[in-house]
Amino acid sequence: MEIINPKGLKTMQVSTDFCGKKLTLEVNRVGFRTTSSVLVTYGDTVVLGSVVVSDKPVQQDFFPLSIDYEEKFYAAGKISGSKFIKREGKPADEAILIGRLIDRPIRPLFPKGYRQEVQVVATVLSMDPSFRPDVIGMLAASSALMNAGVPFDGPVAGLRIGRVNGEFKAFLTPEEREASDLDLVVAVKDHKVVMVEAGANEVPEEVIIDAMRWAVENVQPALELQKELREKIGVEEKEYELILPDPAIQEAVDAWTKEEFKGEDGKLGTKIRGNVLERKKICDELCKKMDEEFALKFGEGETDEEKIADYEARLKGEYDAAFELAVHHEVRRAIVEDGVRPDGRKTNEVRPLSSQTGILPRVHGSSLFTRGLTQAMNIVTLAPLSFAQIVDTMEVTDGERRYMHHYNAPGYTVGEVSRLGSPGRREVGHGYLAERALTPVLPSKEDFPYAIRSVTEIMSQNGSTSMAATCSSCMALMDAGVPLKRPVSGVAMGLMVDVPAGTNITEKDIDKAYVLTDLMDAEDFAGDMDFKVTGTTEGITALQMDMKVHGLPVDILEKAIKQSHDGRMFILNHMLSVIPGPKDSISPYAPRIEKLQVKQDKIGAIIGKGGEMINKITTETGATVDIDDSGLVTISSSNSESIDKALAWIKGLVEEPEVGKIYTGTVVSIKEFGAFVNILPGIDGMLHISQISDKRLDKVEDALKIGQEVKVRLEAIDDKGRLSLSMKHLDK
Repeated sequence: MEIINPKGLKTMQVSTDFCGKKLTLEVNRVGFRTTSSVLVTYGDTVVLGSVVVSDKPVQQDFFPLSIDYEEKFYAAGKISGSKFIKREGKPADEAILIGRLIDRPIRPLFPKGYRQEVQVVATVLSMDPSFRPDVIGMLAASSALMNAGVPFDGPVAGLRIGRVNGEFKAFLTPEEREASDLDLVVAVKDHKVVMVEAGANEVPEEVIIDAMRWAVENVQPALELQKELREKIGVEEKEYELILPDPAIQEAVDAWTKEEFKGEDGKLGTKIRGNVLERKKICDELCKKMDEEFALKFGEGETDEEKIADYEARLKGEYDAAFELAVHHEVRRAIVEDGVRPDGRKTNEVRPLSSQTGILPRVHGSSLFTRGLTQAMNIVTLAPLSFAQIVDTMEVTDGERRYMHHYNAPGYTVGEVSRLGSPGRREVGHGYLAERALTPVLPSKEDFPYAIRSVTEIMSQNGSTSMAATCSSCMALMDAGVPLKRPVSGVAMGLMVDVPAGTNITEKDIDKAYVLTDLMDAEDFAGDMDFKVTGTTEGITALQMDMKVHGLPVDILEKAIKQSHDGRMFILNHMLSVIPGPKDSISPYAPRIEKLQVKQDKIGAIIGKGGEMINKITTETGATVDIDDSGLVTISSSNSESIDKALAWIKGLVEEPEVGKIYTGTVVSIKEFGAFVNILPGIDGMLHISQISDKRLDKVEDALKIGQEVKVRLEAIDDKGRLSLSMKHLDK
């Protein structure tokens, strides 16, 4: 049935085959009052991408773009598992991370100076459980922007790729994801990469590069379909105004800085090089000098005071912005033309490193990792498995996070005054990247039955705190005695391509691509790409790439990835010089945990009716007992005597009867032919009257009574599981 659109517009659909399934984009069915809405259907997954654009520019010095990913429990046929809250509220970390995943390839594709407020929401209305819906959300957001009439240089589309049995595949099933050694998201514009994020099980760099090429080739139908829909609609471009510095102001500042940036050696830029604090001081002094000079030159008024006041009111902000841009241009020029980085390092050189472990006396593990002015302290806490985080999202039911990495970076870490509050999207994202980096090398819960919380407190920032978090976390885990398979290090890389701004970068420009190891803030602001890569000596465990240009060919990304390997190994060698491997024992302040694997049909005996037995064990021994569905039992306490007592109790509950073993049992019933004796919890055996004594008995009651404790030997177990007991000749 045709939907009646109040705007008089007919619903339109375009479809194509995309990785083996039908992909459909539809407009004018829902979202009548949005600037643009697109329904995207792929399999049984349906995502609504909506865009609303404000009418007037916002008076801010940044582009007010917000992109959100909305999970709806109903999309998966679920009601939230919370006992108290059933409607969706604050987004889960998983939804925040997907929102960032969608945001990162889209944001750079708007022109500088665009100030219209834009809100993009990708809402999952129906979820096919056979694959994750996140890249369909990215497609919905891009398609809605393509039809909104805004200056968005799209479209973009992405694929989440795994590798099963050596073959790349998109839209993996949960079972395939479990078997895959790679989880890679690649966002593509035209035939270039605009964003990469990966988690991997120590995968070689070459595999990541091949996977990116595979993604670029296979995502093309989704890009072409967005263009087809836009053409079919006949989108009208909205008028807009770019808020850019006055070219005359930028020209004046550039001319001024070419002289003022010169040092005593007469070379351009040497005055603003050196360590970060000194460079900031000099830049502040130069900016103040420029303000004084320019106020009298460009301010309007009859007196100097009037000119200065006019400059402060009308022009200072523009000149300050132009000065910052001039600094960024000089950083870039010096690297490209002179081969000189702001702090004098070579392009493949890491800043000075210094680290410590065991710096906090009462915590279970700690470290302090310092790289230049970037510093990260990490604290590890160990707890019983019951302290693992329960994950209840649209995609996950009754999931658990046994390893949690949390990242904090207050304002003082950049020398600013700021309010303290709950972590933002950046903090969630940085924490997740470091968590993903370490997850592949963690021991299994069977080998190390602990929940692990790793918290990074950033102490100082100047580039790549997420990689500092990764390194400090790895060292603190080893300090805590967590038996990692191999240590993990991480490094941030930068890239500057020596082509005019706005130029289409191709494979032919690879010799003009300057890769920087251990990126710092000044280089990040001036560069074309930043990416973080973590891994072991065996391969990559996590990867994140963000472009500031409108896409880069894989050949240039390959050059950057290969250079990152040496940086990772240099940092890893430093870490191992501080702590060569995991400690042999855990902290005396960490809980002691013993484990016991039992048969699944014995779980009920430990728990008891209504939890009666496990509560009794916990109350009387003081130990904490946890059982998972596989039959793994963990007993934890700071008191070893409590653990031993609980462990013996549980072993008694789950012990299997053994032929030839002598048991102390209790007579539970008496029959004419013998007695039934309980030898183990829930297990009774038959003690025949002839096996009670060497003497002949006329009645069982002549030797036994109900409730009496007796020693018996298990003589046999028949094919029906029945036990035969004897009290005769127990000393044999």
